[in-house]
Amino acid sequence: MTSTDSMAQTTRETGTLGKLMVLLDLVTHADTPLRFTDILALTSQPRGTLHRQLSHLVEEGLLELDGDGRYAPGLRLLDFAARSWARNEFRLIAEPHLVELQQATGETVHLGVLRGQSIIYLDKVEGRQPVRMYSQIGNASPCYCTGVGKAALSLLPSENLVDLLAGLSFTSFTASTHASAETLTAEIREIAEQGYAFDREEHEAGIRCVAAPVWSEDRTFIGGISVTGPAYRLSMELLRQWAVPVQLAAARIMEGMRIRLGPRR
Repeated sequence: MTSTDSMAQTTRETGTLGKLMVLLDLVTHADTPLRFTDILALTSQPRGTLHRQLSHLVEEGLLELDGDGRYAPGLRLLDFAARSWARNEFRLIAEPHLVELQQATGETVHLGVLRGQSIIYLDKVEGRQPVRMYSQIGNASPCYCTGVGKAALSLLPSENLVDLLAGLSFTSFTASTHASAETLTAEIREIAEQGYAFDREEHEAGIRCVAAPVWSEDRTFIGGISVTGPAYRLSMELLRQWAVPVQLAAARIMEGMRIRLGPRR
């Protein structure tokens, strides 16, 4: 089944809210604004139904329609995102530890959570010498080629990991990107044993990181934190030295989650 077929099936099998969410997801993840005909082709919905749904989303400020008839994310989504980010308890618990780690290393620190096959970045503390990187708060990155992603994968039970890897399409972002489930699985076993992961320029050429897993007691939160920077500053030897501080920061975050988010009596 193609991605287009899958999108069409999802649209048919969900209710009204689900169909609207499919449209929002489609428009917000598009690289460029989409025209009505583009969305029609991707969703296979009846023309009249699709027009009404898009009109409702525009009226609510969730989508915007420009003068050329192209749909883009609306400003109301930014308000939702900002409020969600500001009130996210995981982020609030982690924030002081991320700042402390950034101050100790001088490099950019990330906090991310595993969602499906992707890592969603919940927070980012820029280094003192910022270098342009793909990561932004709210962005999704593939789990198989990022330090945070591989650290998170090391927490999964073997059967869950096998299922997830079976559904992955390995895109070669750089010459160092994993190209198969076999090589990735071998590294994940190593990460599980040592407690930290590296990104050896696997997602972006010239960018390296060291990461450690973070999880909640009930495993509803599985993710990681990382220290990231340019390869010319971050040698593999230096990253190995930083593995311990990153693991300690992860442990402090998990202790904070245990205290703040543990069972209420």
